[in-house]
Amino acid sequence: MTDILVVTGLSGAGRSQAADDLEDLGWFVVDNLPVVLIDKVVELTGEAGGEIGKLCLVVGNARHQTAILESIDLLRSQGHTVRILFLEASTRELVRRYEATRRKHPMSDGVMGLESVIESERAAINQVKAAADLLIDTTGLSVHDLKRQMIQLFGPENAGDALQISLVSFGFKNGVPMDVDMVFDVRFLPNPHWNEDLRPQSGLDEPVKDFVLSQPLANEFLERVTSLVNVILPAYLHEGRSYLTIGVGCTGGRHRSVAISEELARLLTVQGRNPRVSHRDISL
Repeated sequence: MTDILVVTGLSGAGRSQAADDLEDLGWFVVDNLPVVLIDKVVELTGEAGGEIGKLCLVVGNARHQTAILESIDLLRSQGHTVRILFLEASTRELVRRYEATRRKHPMSDGVMGLESVIESERAAINQVKAAADLLIDTTGLSVHDLKRQMIQLFGPENAGDALQISLVSFGFKNGVPMDVDMVFDVRFLPNPHWNEDLRPQSGLDEPVKDFVLSQPLANEFLERVTSLVNVILPAYLHEGRSYLTIGVGCTGGRHRSVAISEELARLLTVQGRNPRVSHRDISL
């Protein structure tokens, strides 16, 4: 059976860019596909004699997305592996992108303002978002950042991972990432920011790591979080989930959350997991 990735989400959130990146990674991509043609495209792919092993279907705006879940359920009942990647961005960011490109929103009726159109589309495809296997918020991502995420998630080296674990550190003062499944707050640990020698450094530097991990609660916290992750992973797999994204936050996202994320990744790696780590706010 064919490995199928359905790329969907808000107009302007990066679907076409993601499609280009996936094509570079060896996926056969069909862009702007109406839902009514999904079954036919998959059928034709199967008739290609195994030449197409990875198929990416990029579905258009809300007018095409409302019936997508029914089509995906049908494909899964036929034995296909189908994952949904949902791309979104903040309304402010989407407005900025449309103003910069001077393109018309595909759902614009010439009456409602752009913000209202975006919010209308967001509401129309909320059910699709809820069913997604992976959610990526592209608000703060450049095209290069998005490409790196596509490589990490869908590159050839990830073909054998049953469930991909991603860890992302962040600062609460910059907002909680929208694309995380669970969040841990490590602001209970002493803040290296108040140490003048440690302040210019980050959680990637040994002095900051040593400071954070030497705190009495740090190791107990890491032990319990690791145990929790190992408890829930089988349940995620049982439910057919392909991705688990864990957010670790501190105040600024530069010291404690970075050190804890790195150590958590190390502990999970020792246990045979293959987590990926990113630090959203480390340079802010």
